Amino acid sequence: MAELPEPMLKSGGVLVRTAYSLISAGTEKSSVATAQASMVGKARSRPDLVKQVFANVKREGLFATYDKVQNRLDNYKELGYSAAGEVVASASDRFKPGDRVACAGVGFASHAEMNFVPQNLTVPIPDDVLYEEAAFATMGAIALQGVRQAEVRLGENVVVIGLGLLGLLTVQLLKANGCRVVGLDVSTGNFALAQKFGCDVCAVSDFDALQAVESFTRGHGADAIIITAGTKSNQPLEMALEMARKKAKVVVVGAVSMNVPRSPFYEKELDLRISCSYGPGRYDADYEERGIDYPVGYVRWTENRNMQAVLDLISAQKLDVKSLISHRFAIDEALEAYDLITGKKQEKYLGVLLHYPAVESQNGRMQTITLNGNGAARLEDTEGVVGFIGAGNFAQSNLIPPLTKLGTYLKGVVTSKPVNAKSVAEKFGFTFCSTDAQKVIDDSEINTVFIASRHDSHAKYVAAALTQGKHVFVEKPLAVNAGQLQEVTTALANDSARHATLFVGFNRRFSQPFNDIKQFFQDRREPMVMHYRVNAGFLPKTHWSMAAEQGGRIIGEACHFIDCFAYLTGSRPVSVFAQAIASKNEQVENHDNVAVTISYADGSVGNLIYHANGNSGLAKEYCEVHCSGRTAIMDNFKQVTFFQGRRSRKAKYDGGKGHSQEVTHFIKVVTGKEKAGLHVDDIIATTTVSFKILESLRTGQPTAL
Repeated sequence: MAELPEPMLKSGGVLVRTAYSLISAGTEKSSVATAQASMVGKARSRPDLVKQVFANVKREGLFATYDKVQNRLDNYKELGYSAAGEVVASASDRFKPGDRVACAGVGFASHAEMNFVPQNLTVPIPDDVLYEEAAFATMGAIALQGVRQAEVRLGENVVVIGLGLLGLLTVQLLKANGCRVVGLDVSTGNFALAQKFGCDVCAVSDFDALQAVESFTRGHGADAIIITAGTKSNQPLEMALEMARKKAKVVVVGAVSMNVPRSPFYEKELDLRISCSYGPGRYDADYEERGIDYPVGYVRWTENRNMQAVLDLISAQKLDVKSLISHRFAIDEALEAYDLITGKKQEKYLGVLLHYPAVESQNGRMQTITLNGNGAARLEDTEGVVGFIGAGNFAQSNLIPPLTKLGTYLKGVVTSKPVNAKSVAEKFGFTFCSTDAQKVIDDSEINTVFIASRHDSHAKYVAAALTQGKHVFVEKPLAVNAGQLQEVTTALANDSARHATLFVGFNRRFSQPFNDIKQFFQDRREPMVMHYRVNAGFLPKTHWSMAAEQGGRIIGEACHFIDCFAYLTGSRPVSVFAQAIASKNEQVENHDNVAVTISYADGSVGNLIYHANGNSGLAKEYCEVHCSGRTAIMDNFKQVTFFQGRRSRKAKYDGGKGHSQEVTHFIKVVTGKEKAGLHVDDIIATTTVSFKILESLRTGQPTAL
């Protein structure tokens, strides 16, 4: 249990004061068990993540990957995804304050007094449905989606394997649909309740139950089998195949092993289906987070409409969820509930609800939490007082650690998710945490703001901090379009920003390999030819950084390498020409695979090859620089080979890309100990080049700056 800042209201969603939330015993027991497991235990439970870790080691190195993993493991993780309560603030035209709503979604409908929930994960509660009943809407939608996947009709025979909470909801939905139902479970504990809900036959879930199913179906076999059990065993699936009639449907809703025996599956031509959670829309960020609905004429039952259907069934008294409630705990007794579902407390349970005593809403209540940060004692001994807006994995791995080594006073941290704000504040010793960025910008003691939020918010926060006269370090990019860049340049012209320092996270120029290359060519008299190849790696179009409002990868990452060209030449860019591949594969983002040529005022030329279609085993970055009979070749920050005359020499490096050096240098600039190694003119020029690349891709022509 932790006291967290309240979430902020965002566009297209609502703030909900929770009345009841339902514990999903199977899912949450697994989450808790994984969290409490050793590193080996975690690896065994999530082999998919282990593969990601090994891939990351190849690309970023062992130590960087270790830091990234540890940061993820050290953070809080919210539990719960099914809740009901009252809207206290709305940024959606579908809801108004005072509306009673049911909510869904991991990270949204959490076990918390206050939640921000997007509109497509929120449904109104009928007047005759209680909050404690409405808290079952999400779980009911999961059961309903399983029934929809089975496509059963009036009078058909259906077997439900697993009579826990999800199975009992499924039984009721099938009976409301006019089906004949057999319920199977390894325990007889819920048989009486299943029969109360209309289950025609209950039997112990073993292969002796095959006879009961055969008899009940008059020897034809089941028209559909819905597996709602949770087990690592393959037995439920094997039984389902045996019980099914020819061409029947087998629907997997619960978490079971799926080692499919070929013979019965082949001989009966069975239709094996996986039911995806609450229904269509699940795992689609456009639907769930951005509120883009599917047209009802094409997708009749979305997750939102499934939730509404469940509430309608409860209202019509065709779905009884009250009988499923075995325990109610007040939120301050929630740990007792987890003792129950994890088996620490030996007691039978079914539906476990958490109750939240009503608390009068107050403006700004608990949007900031004060901690015993370790920086307060140093306030008089330091010239830098730092606040963070955004503190994800990158910031925790690359930006905050150098500051702690310098002994910088870390005063406030703001993130969009309350659990992240509290995790980071406790881990690094911030004095306060919040979900409101204005708390950092308005704090009179904070003179330096680090911005590591999502790309589309950078310019807004930079301009706001500069207008307050604060020093700013913003992760790249500075802006995602020309309008945002103008907003920043206007703020820079403000009198209050006259003595403020602005840095963007163009860290490569601060790395030792590029410092040494710069030194190698310091006495050049001729233009440079530079070739930078970036094996960026594939990102699906659903990744947040690929959204149109985030600017894409050219603006969001290629700016790094554009800045390297500017650093090496010390010259201004004058023209840009870019070409992208033309793939017919709709999963490929053509603009992630480009060849860019940039010309500079001193006659130098930079050639950037940025691609996402390469092999993941290839190192990410490779750079060649040629000038005046000399060549330097940088290989992924691990090695630089210098060629001069008839000799060559190799220098080895630790793989660091300059993050720590850049942050340290920035703080020394802010405190007057060093002169800035990155100037505003360079920052604006690099940002402009990234925009011009996209312009050239659109027009097919070179563009001048």
